Amino acid sequence: MATPRFAWGIDVGNRALKAVRLSPGPEGLVIDDFDVVEHEQILSNSGDNRDTLIHQALANFVQRHDMRGGVVSVGVSGQSSFARFIKLPPVETRKIPEIVRFEAVQQIPFPLPEVEWSYQLFQDPNSPDVEVGIFAMRKELVSQHIKVFTDMGLNVQVVQMNPLAVYNAMYNDDRLKGTTMIIDLGAENTDLIIAEGETIWMRSIPIGGNNFTETLVKAFKLKFPKAEELKRNASTSKYGRQILQAMKPVFNDLVAEIQRSIGFYASVHRDSRITRVLALGGTFRLPGLQKYVQQNLQIEVHRIDRLGAGAPADPRAATSFNENILSSSAAYGLAIQALGGAKISSSLLPQRIRREKMWQEKTKWFAAAAAVFVAAPLVAYGSIWWGSYSLDQNAQVDKENKNFYTTVKSDSDQWENEVEAAGSGDRTRTQNFNSLQLGRETQPALISDIVGCLPPIPADLKAALASGDKSKLPPRKDRPIINIERISMEYHQDLNMTGEQVSSREVASIAPKVDASGAVARQGARRGMSANSNASLANIAAVLPTLPGRGQPQQAAAAPTTGAGTRGFIVEIVCTTPRADAGSFVLQKFVTKLQTMKSTNPAVNYSVKSDFVKGPFIQPVGSVATGQTAARPVNTMIAARPGEIGFGGRAPAQPTAAEKPKFNPNEDPVTKEDMSSDQRATIRMMVQLDPPKPENSTPNQ
Repeated sequence: MATPRFAWGIDVGNRALKAVRLSPGPEGLVIDDFDVVEHEQILSNSGDNRDTLIHQALANFVQRHDMRGGVVSVGVSGQSSFARFIKLPPVETRKIPEIVRFEAVQQIPFPLPEVEWSYQLFQDPNSPDVEVGIFAMRKELVSQHIKVFTDMGLNVQVVQMNPLAVYNAMYNDDRLKGTTMIIDLGAENTDLIIAEGETIWMRSIPIGGNNFTETLVKAFKLKFPKAEELKRNASTSKYGRQILQAMKPVFNDLVAEIQRSIGFYASVHRDSRITRVLALGGTFRLPGLQKYVQQNLQIEVHRIDRLGAGAPADPRAATSFNENILSSSAAYGLAIQALGGAKISSSLLPQRIRREKMWQEKTKWFAAAAAVFVAAPLVAYGSIWWGSYSLDQNAQVDKENKNFYTTVKSDSDQWENEVEAAGSGDRTRTQNFNSLQLGRETQPALISDIVGCLPPIPADLKAALASGDKSKLPPRKDRPIINIERISMEYHQDLNMTGEQVSSREVASIAPKVDASGAVARQGARRGMSANSNASLANIAAVLPTLPGRGQPQQAAAAPTTGAGTRGFIVEIVCTTPRADAGSFVLQKFVTKLQTMKSTNPAVNYSVKSDFVKGPFIQPVGSVATGQTAARPVNTMIAARPGEIGFGGRAPAQPTAAEKPKFNPNEDPVTKEDMSSDQRATIRMMVQLDPPKPENSTPNQ
């Protein structure tokens, strides 16, 4: 995308619309214009008239300024948006988007399709820790907010949360020294941002300038506009002392909330200590507020009186800018991001608008492609004419070539009929014999490799389990154990599926089902299998070789052929873990290994595509009703009775009615602890048999 000539950062506040225009200069960014458009009525008191007032203010702004050749960055309230900061575990860089999306699903309190969301990574170059900020806002709120801008024909490129825009402004001006707190005291709420190194933390407090005004309304029996005017002129009013005394309860509430936020931050970041505070927002013009905050926090408070990009050259714009500089930092930070110079570059701009802008950028390339499209037929027709002319000139040579081809074809047919056909019966018998060995090692090798992806049990935990002394065991929720409960495989001659179909496909289990007493339930036509397992058994039988006694193969190749598609398995793995962070733990310690799983058996050739490993899908162990397959942790494949195929433990011998124990599927078979609070994870994956070799591979690779 071409670099814009200038950018406007627009912050629609409760009292007025503030806009800062930035342009690239020889020594950096320069503020070359500024505007404030006050609303006819304060938005918080306008009710249903709010959108009309914003539309009028923006229309006045557009009428005053030429917007051609520039872009616009729009701010949204931190109170109406969502932010979470999470430390990521050590993972490969390419895995970070997948981990972040998993965390977004867990953290954002709305379904992802209903929100516009983005994220930003924070990492100190001297530390391996990676922190991610996840930011979101309801789609209808974002669309409603920017509709008035797009209706005016403005080129909106960025939608950013106001607290993050303020952080970008202070970061750009190099004002963040050590651990710094930014207090942006707006009309309806106060945004707190704590910046430390390469990380930030923020919170929105529902106390703002309107709370001070409402206190004056009650104290002096005034209407809101009169009380607002009295608050603004408190520094020059002869009733200044009475005004400040009336507002003191709000001063106290504000400082108490700030102290509470500092206490929470200190409890999470025990080695941090806030050393300075930056004061922003028009409410800080109240006399004594800066001093009051400084005395109660016991931290030096600096009120912002200038911005790093200077002031507009126009005297009228410069005067307005200096009067409103405390409330202009958000608009300044928005303009910085629109020009590509912001520290935090995440944006809540709807995907629909992003795609439209992308197509607009590509329009000029479409014109060039159209010209090529028109010229291509002319070139093609010219090539055909030249080819025909050349063919006529070489007719005799072409005739001789055809005669030679006829002779060669006749010799080739004679070779196939008289030489290659000899010994075909012996070859068929040889192929049939060799086919008896095909496929026997496929499933055992797959199961062995899947079990090999389990995280190893630490030696101290293994020793504690072996001793049987529960006092030596760590708390159950902290044990780094994953137990495989069941592995089911469904064979497909043609794996023609998408990743979503693999994710939603439930593979029928062929392991024995256990009733409440622990006995194997007899269901269906096959022993130890449910009736709906027959399809899975038939699929698996399709890849097993013909065994003695089942009839000899009658064709040249008894093993199933690849056919038109690619053959392989859909594998479903059901496992349990006592870990409290079951989803992240299984994803990092097991699923990531499954995505790169390789065959350890030279006789078995398969591949696993990471995009087709789906899960984990988490549910509590205690949510499974009695009578379902019991949780039986295993690490090897154990054969069941004759005719049974399964992976989930040996079916117990049938006790007599007198000695049948009551079976508890939620009891840990090793430690006899209650497993109800454990989590069951389901993972589904596609395993491709006989994958194609890489194009550049050699026989030795």
